[in-house]
This record gives sequence, C-alpha cells and structure tokens, in this order.
Amino acid sequence: MKKRSNVLGIIVVVLILLVSLFGLKLADRSMTKTNAKQEETAKKENIPTIGILQLVSHPALDAIKKGIVDGLADAGYKEGKTIKIDFQNAQGDQGNLSTMAQQLLTKDKKLVVGITTPAAQQLAGKETERPIILSGVTYPEQAGLVESEDHPGKNVTGVSDRVNIKAQISQIHEVLPKAKKIGILYTSSEDNAVAQAKTAEKEVKALGLLPVVKSVTNTTDIHQVATQLASEVDAIYVPIDNGIASAMATLVQVTDQAKIPVFPSADTMVKDGGLMGMGVDQYQIGRLTAKVVVDVLKGKNVADYPIQVADKGTTYINKKKVKELGIEIPESIAKDAVMVNE
Repeated sequence: MKKRSNVLGIIVVVLILLVSLFGLKLADRSMTKTNAKQEETAKKENIPTIGILQLVSHPALDAIKKGIVDGLADAGYKEGKTIKIDFQNAQGDQGNLSTMAQQLLTKDKKLVVGITTPAAQQLAGKETERPIILSGVTYPEQAGLVESEDHPGKNVTGVSDRVNIKAQISQIHEVLPKAKKIGILYTSSEDNAVAQAKTAEKEVKALGLLPVVKSVTNTTDIHQVATQLASEVDAIYVPIDNGIASAMATLVQVTDQAKIPVFPSADTMVKDGGLMGMGVDQYQIGRLTAKVVVDVLKGKNVADYPIQVADKGTTYINKKKVKELGIEIPESIAKDAVMVNE
C-alpha cells in the first residue's frame, strides 16, 4: 500500500512539473509573438513621414507627384511600408493652401515638399528649420525661396522646371516666319510666370517682332482676356503657368475659333490643345525631386544642396492641332519632337 502511494505521489509531481514546463513554453511563445508585434508596430511608427503640398489637380502637377512617389519607391522608400506620405491638394484655393501648409508643418514630418511656387512659398513662409523641398518651381531665387541656386543658404532646396525661353520663342518664329505679333499670356499672381513673361517679351523683341502681353488674375478671366488677345496677335505663347494650365480647355476654345496657335511650355499643355511647345518632362521632375528628398533624408545639408535644374527641353507637337490649323512644322523641328494626339 505504501509503495502504491509513493508511486502515485511521484506521478502527480511529474505531471505537475510537465504542466508547469508546458505553461512556461506557451507563455514564452506568447511573449515572443507579443514582442515581435510590438517591434513591428514600433518599426512602422518610426518610419520617416514626409508631407507633400500640391497647388491644384492638373496632369502636369499630378505627374510630378507620381514621379516623386515612384522615385522614392525605387530608392527603397515605399509608401505605407518604409515611408509615410501625407499628401494635401489645395485645389487652387489660396486659403486651403495656407491652411494645409500649416497642418503639414504642425505634424511630425522629417521634411515637406511643395509642388509649384505658391505651395513652396506657403511652406517656407511658415517654417525656418525643417527641410523644405521645392518641385516645379521655375525661379526659386526670384521667388525668395533661396539665397542663390548654387548655395540655397536656408532650409529650402529642390528642383526647378525652368526651360530655355529664348529657344522657345525662336521655335515659334521658325514655325511661323510671317508672324509679326506674338501674344504672351500669364497669371499675374504666379511669380514664376511673371518672370518668364518678362523674359519672353525681351526675346520676342530681340527677333524684331512685337510682343503683346496680357495677364489674368485667375482662371475666370481667361476667356475674356484670351478673346481680346487672340484678336490682336498671330500666335500666343504661354509660360509654365499653373493657372492657365488648369484652364487650357477654355483658352483653346477661344484660340481655335480665332485660328490662332498656342505655344505652351509643358507637354501636358500641348496635349490639352496647344500646337507645339518646348518643355520638360514633368514626371522626370518628380523623380529628380525624389532623389533630393532621399539625399536629405540620408543627411545632406539643405543649405549647401544646389537647386537642381531640369532644363533639358523636349519639343512636343500636337499632330491633331497641326492638321486642324493647317500649319506646317519644319522638318528640322519635327524630326526630334515627341508627337502627341496623333
């Protein structure tokens, strides 16, 4: 009887020990899973966050934004995985632009990106320390965003979309050798457009032609101003101008009726009804912007990071518009051009 009791006691002790060991293993596994989950959460929470502020929805600006996202992904910064992107679009409203800029700067961002001059100015006007990367800004120095393009000297750097205006005007003259009056249409509230219009006026005069300069304050003015301008000139030149770009349909409706060709400065504006234009690839501007963002995230000093200029111009020709207006494009231009709307 005693032996049986002792054996039973030993069995009970062994069972208790086994249960305890099994419980410890389960607890250990549970703790391991919990720690892994916490580490994963912490990792996600610690990934860099950047803000992007865009002035308005338009194919050209949307292409810049896409270029930024794609460029970051190719560099290992994939949205939602290894980087967070807070994107805000003001839809052309200056009040929204100011509010959104403030919202982006009050959050925990490693840096912020401003697409267009107005967006970059809103961000720079509210922040003096955090890195601000400009994109699609034609004249950053004249806009007061940097001390100089070679040495920004502040917390702002980025990519300019400047194109060769002398070459643009020369192309217009080559396509329309009999033209005497060249219209220049721009938005007066956009600093970059104002600067380009002044340069274009100078280049038109240099060719012995007469510039007729008109400006609009907002898109609601375009129909009236364009109607008057089209009645006075042989062609209309449009610089890189976000306001007019967003209302190309209105401009082209007027110029088509008057049989006046429009020569814009972006591929998307040519696709939207312009006859021909020398511009830069907006998507590539975005990718170049992404490179600047990555360099800054890795520690590059913004104050010493030169403005990158995407100034290699590509000529875009709207084949449909060429046929509609009956204008012959010289082979010297057409042979290297990109044809759109064929």
